[in-house]
Amino acid sequence: MQTFAIIKPDAVARNLTGEILAAMENSGLRIVALKRLHLSREQAAGFYAVHRERPFFDSLITYMSSGPVVCVVLAGENAVPRWRELMGATDPARAEPGTLRRKYGQSLEANAVHGSDAAETAAFETAYFFSALEIVD
Repeated sequence: MQTFAIIKPDAVARNLTGEILAAMENSGLRIVALKRLHLSREQAAGFYAVHRERPFFDSLITYMSSGPVVCVVLAGENAVPRWRELMGATDPARAEPGTLRRKYGQSLEANAVHGSDAAETAAFETAYFFSALEIVD
């Protein structure tokens, strides 16, 4: 099973990429694709299109296009729930101790990492950023 993750602009700006990638691997998940890029507003809007009608959409797009991100495809047994458990709750203040968002998150929006919520979402999100040739398992 595979899942998709993003190390968000706040974490990249604070040079946490290596620590977060290490946590992914230390959890037993395998990194099978990796790329660093700076999303345009249009790319961020396309990726988060499911939230287009939500009041936070514009703020989210502005934030996600504010600096470089690192996109990652993770593989392993039960990859989606395992990655979500390692990330922690969306709100860092409510995330369990030891989770990435509790450790590195600064706010509800600047919460260090993104992760797919289901296998179907992971498939869409992975295909948004990676071709099949870029995923090496």
